Amino acid sequence: MRFYTQEDISAFDNVRFLHIKTAKAGHLFTITLARPGKRNAFTPTMAEEIIFALAYAHYEADIRCVVLKAEGPVFCAGADLSAFHDTSANTLNPNLPTIREEARLGDAFSELLKPCIAQVEGPVLAGGFLMICGCTFVFSVPEATFSLPEIKRGIWPMQVMASLLPIIPQRKILEMSVTGRAYSGQETLEMGLVTHLADREKIATEVNALAMQICNSAPLAIQSGIQGLQKIQNLPQSEQHAFLKSELYKLLQTEDAQEGALAFKEKREPIWKGK
Repeated sequence: MRFYTQEDISAFDNVRFLHIKTAKAGHLFTITLARPGKRNAFTPTMAEEIIFALAYAHYEADIRCVVLKAEGPVFCAGADLSAFHDTSANTLNPNLPTIREEARLGDAFSELLKPCIAQVEGPVLAGGFLMICGCTFVFSVPEATFSLPEIKRGIWPMQVMASLLPIIPQRKILEMSVTGRAYSGQETLEMGLVTHLADREKIATEVNALAMQICNSAPLAIQSGIQGLQKIQNLPQSEQHAFLKSELYKLLQTEDAQEGALAFKEKREPIWKGK
């Protein structure tokens, strides 16, 4: 990961976050946006904290799935523009290792290479899309809204376009950006931005059920598959099948693949080692 090295995340247990909370239970890692008084609008420091937590999840072999959720009534109101324009309004976290590149949430989520589930129980605005677009699955309550209101402030959701482009058509991106209107959970489900709708009293249970299913699946195969899907997008179509065949061959040589075949033969649950 370009933002933090494996050496950087060795200090993870000693870092005290200002704007997020993290928790690890078995193979599941949870990141909670915890700036509810500011509608979870992220400052430069909060963005670095999120990226550092993602880097930890990326490097920590024992983590197989990430859940992203938020405190308060708003999932994320985007960037806290006052903190980005005025450095004095951004509280630094002295416990956080120095980030290696300028913080970019979109790139950080794409480099996680592990399934990530967003649990959305409130509005998502502007830069909050950088996070939900970077997740593998997005569970939302029906009453949550999704909007890109930047045009009402004389600006444009520039980075968000890059995150949205693999998910929804260009015309829909332009529609959302030009109108700045709020879209319902049902509308975003239909366009593919949200993957699942769940009632508020059931969403945590449904997210946890999927997370447990992921945690019980072959972690190395999932990581290789996510990475392979990313890589073929930069290859000519004539080279994609050959590349993916070579990736499959590599997987067949792993301990997990051998364990999967043996477990199937012995009619038992496999014991994955991620090797």
